[in-house]
Amino acid sequence: MSYKCTICGKGPVQGGSYSHSNRKTNRTFKPNLQKQKVVLEGKTQTAYVCTKCIKSGFTAKPAK
Repeated sequence: MSYKCTICGKGPVQGGSYSHSNRKTNRTFKPNLQKQKVVLEGKTQTAYVCTKCIKSGFTAKPAK
């Protein structure tokens, strides 16, 4: 499983971390993924979804 959102495809990006003394080190910025039950292609599945997709309402929650 790659660290990606199943809805929008958002994944980790590379960047730089800068300390107070301006030392530079490499780091990765990871999206905030949550494990949720989502309806994908008519089936209920457990998927990793980023919080932006959850807040925007792009995920369809299964009917009870």
